Amino acid sequence: MSVAIDEVFSALAEPTRRRIIEALKSEPKAVGALVTELEISQPTVSKHLKVLREANLVSMTAAGQRRIYSIDTEAVEVLVGWCAEILPIPESQEQAVGGPGNEAQVELADAAPAAQHLGRSVGRGLEQVTGRAQEFFEKLPRFGRRR
Repeated sequence: MSVAIDEVFSALAEPTRRRIIEALKSEPKAVGALVTELEISQPTVSKHLKVLREANLVSMTAAGQRRIYSIDTEAVEVLVGWCAEILPIPESQEQAVGGPGNEAQVELADAAPAAQHLGRSVGRGLEQVTGRAQEFFEKLPRFGRRR
């Protein structure tokens, strides 16, 4: 399975899809459980799950007539890896890595702050993309709607 980073960003740009991902982070859930928890219609949840599945962000297993969805970590790992490549390495890490055998220790010691920084960076980027998309759609004429 190959992950297209553009599809991942596009899927995560929608706030409803991010809410679905948040709901699935603790445990796999059936569509009905997501509908109840998020208070969104079943067709809407199914539509967003399809987009998330196509972006390899969630996977589905059948349990009788129920469809159980869970987070697929491969796409998230690709996204995190891509973001890690574009983030500058702080000088303190560069100097610490310079010594022999210290690479693994530095990597483990700084994993949590680096992950937090990465999470904030990705979150800000998604907020900007979502904001720009919202501005774009607000400028479009509203066909078929009366005010």
